[in-house]
Amino acid sequence: MLQLLLILPLIGSCLLLLIPENSLENKAKIKNIALSVSLINLILSILLWIQFDSNTSDFQFVYEFSKLSFCHFNIGVDGISLYYVLLTTFITPIALISNFDNINKNVKFFVISFLLLETIQIAVFVVLDLFLFYIFFESVLPILFIIIVVYGSGENRIRSALLFFLYTLAGSLFMLLAVLQIYTYIGSTDFILISLSEISLDSQKVLWLGFFLALAVKTPLWPFTGWLYRAHSDAPLAASILLAGTILKFSTYGLLRVLISFLPDATNYFSPFVQTIAIVTLIYASLATIVQQDTKSLIAYSSVCHMAVVVLGLFSNTIQGIEGAILLSLAHGFVSPALFICVGGVIYDRLHTRTIPYIRGLVTTMPIFTILFFVFTLANTGIPLSLNFIGEQMSLIGIWERNPVASVLGATGIVFSACYSIYLYNRISYGVYSPHLKPLQDVTRREFNVLIALLIPTVILGIFPNVILDSLHLSVSTLLFNLP
Repeated sequence: MLQLLLILPLIGSCLLLLIPENSLENKAKIKNIALSVSLINLILSILLWIQFDSNTSDFQFVYEFSKLSFCHFNIGVDGISLYYVLLTTFITPIALISNFDNINKNVKFFVISFLLLETIQIAVFVVLDLFLFYIFFESVLPILFIIIVVYGSGENRIRSALLFFLYTLAGSLFMLLAVLQIYTYIGSTDFILISLSEISLDSQKVLWLGFFLALAVKTPLWPFTGWLYRAHSDAPLAASILLAGTILKFSTYGLLRVLISFLPDATNYFSPFVQTIAIVTLIYASLATIVQQDTKSLIAYSSVCHMAVVVLGLFSNTIQGIEGAILLSLAHGFVSPALFICVGGVIYDRLHTRTIPYIRGLVTTMPIFTILFFVFTLANTGIPLSLNFIGEQMSLIGIWERNPVASVLGATGIVFSACYSIYLYNRISYGVYSPHLKPLQDVTRREFNVLIALLIPTVILGIFPNVILDSLHLSVSTLLFNLP
């Protein structure tokens, strides 16, 4: 079933190549086929989840293709990777639907790009070979670069695409060097063999720095945050949803799978350094978020703040902190795309501007939108009954056990998030209706359904987090302890 998850988007892409894009009817057919393929993949991933055995930490649904001489194409999922696969298959149809009415030129290339991205993203989370992890980790770059250049908005979209491409590519070169060095040590890049091998502390430190630099750029952590808000500002809505929802989770997964699992001694050695960087990132990004005047830039910077808390949880060296970081990263994968849909979809489609001072009083003509926007704004601040709340609290409690000072400083992010989130909501929703705005239509059925689809898991998993935690306990415990 796991190999079908990887292959199905590719089959859908090949099918779409056969349909000519020469009429409105064919364009609609292309969109519907792509959406259908992504929904079928979502159903398959849910069936995979149902069949998953949470009583073992071993990789499940393993498939091996051993005819490649330079690496082992092994795939499998455990309790950690399972939920990132589910998140990917859930966010992809959301991204396609979000731009359903906006993209009317080069439709075939647009939807095929997102189906290819789905395959690549799933591959990042399921491959069991470090070299292939690097290959798929980097493979999203050229596709996203083209999407931003061709379908993005704004005069600076080429510069934004280049910054995104060059930042992440340059950082990932150090990951490639570390992967090659591991191959010289062990003679293989297979996950299982690496986990069974002994690597000296000095060697671990060098390898750790190479991997961490690549993952810090992708997270992003300070001082590598400059590419993210520019990429979000000039990318089409679907690309922003994918970037915030799943691609930023590559770094979370990489930190778990590579640094914490394969290089534990170096991770323990560098933990105070990482905690310091995460705190600096949190405070810097929070202050930068408060002064933003562009709606998408504000949401993009808020993503940096939440990912900094995720990093604090991951490097807490506690089961509670790591599980909280995973929950928070999943919550961010629901709430941040919803906020991008609100400001970069619903509002931008009607006003064709993202300048905050220009927009006010939307509650007058858009009451349903205002309610949904308010709920997601509260979730972004981490209120109780949301998955964000559970993730933040577990992450901060986990880091408190190791470093109370870092936990207290990390908790300032809750105050900062309330400041910039409520500011954004209050500024554009209330006040005297702007004389520059014509009366605006409330959310359409398509927009309403997409936002509700993101709201449901945010609330349900916030009330019943054990739905995820029960499957996580054993896999996370295995990261920190040698279980028999």
